[in-house]
Amino acid sequence: MSETIYDSLTQLGGRAAIPDSPDQAVLETVRNPQPGTAYLVRFTAPEFTSLCPITGQPDFAHLVIDYVPDELLVESKSLKLFLASFRNHGAFHEDCTVSIGKRLVDALSPLWLRIGGYWFPRGGIPIDVFWQTGAPPDGLWLPDQGVAPYRGRG
Repeated sequence: MSETIYDSLTQLGGRAAIPDSPDQAVLETVRNPQPGTAYLVRFTAPEFTSLCPITGQPDFAHLVIDYVPDELLVESKSLKLFLASFRNHGAFHEDCTVSIGKRLVDALSPLWLRIGGYWFPRGGIPIDVFWQTGAPPDGLWLPDQGVAPYRGRG
């Protein structure tokens, strides 16, 4: 039987527990089947949760992660488990958002990556956090992230 690009995956296709912390989470990758082609990959996590490091109260965000792969793609189940590992992790919105982006850059070495963290209000103030690695590649179709600014109930 010949080896495939998926043989190294350990979390996909079976039971995998949510890691206790983001540091324990493993982001698995596979070879990009379209290297040399500038295309956008988008992951949306509309129910992301973490904890306030001071009060321990839950914080909620809608995350949008866009990246242009080079040689590697992130395997989506490992990304899901990584994001879920923030459920019991205490950090401010800014740290969570930027840390996720940097961890993906470390794992993938993408040509470009951006993350938008659209955080729901706590104390009456929504906080949106945006980070990217630089300018997007020329000619890339880059759709809007599609998350409206917080407008309250009306």
